[in-house]
Amino acid sequence: MNKKPKNSVLNSNVYRIDPEDPDLSLIYEAADRIKKGGIIVFPTRTLYGIGVDAFNDRAVNRVFKVKQRAVHNPLSVLVKSINDVSSLAAEIPSVADKFMERFWPGSLTIVFKARPDVPSNLTAGTGKIGIRVPEHPVAVMLVAALDNPLTGTSANLSGHPGVDRIANLPSEIIDKVDRVIDSGKLKGGMGSTVVDVTTDPPTIIREGEVSEKELLGIY
Repeated sequence: MNKKPKNSVLNSNVYRIDPEDPDLSLIYEAADRIKKGGIIVFPTRTLYGIGVDAFNDRAVNRVFKVKQRAVHNPLSVLVKSINDVSSLAAEIPSVADKFMERFWPGSLTIVFKARPDVPSNLTAGTGKIGIRVPEHPVAVMLVAALDNPLTGTSANLSGHPGVDRIANLPSEIIDKVDRVIDSGKLKGGMGSTVVDVTTDPPTIIREGEVSEKELLGIY
């Protein structure tokens, strides 16, 4: 049985937090660092993610460098609620409304046509933006404290698997981020399903936690 993580400092930039009773001061401190251009590793439901202010171009560029990720691969973002989608998406098709109502908060990333003012390094020039509402309590509180979209890409080196525990996080990432929020072992698995609603019918880019069958049952 996994021991329940406690709120504590593990080393200079790794903080352990109890997901059931999180220390809000750690959340606010992490959010403050993000607002100042910092980069944070944080828990989502299945895997750890790398978060920066999605509207801070310099911080977003840091994500690509830390992950050793090609700049032509777009980054998805996390938002507080369905109401925040319109600040990023130029169009919200009716099928997207159905997906959001059924699967958010949760493990479904929906790809929309991006508004013209969405930073191009997020979209990688595709004109599209992937959006998700998280459900892990730490991720939920972090996005709420930031009050801005947060990048939601996995905390891994490009081409390598995501991690469900900080012990498996590469030192190359730990050493280059400003904070690591460790909430113990996560569910693990496939991560979020990614579906593109800019096509008709929608295109499943990656099948993950939400199955193709579940999506087909909606549209």
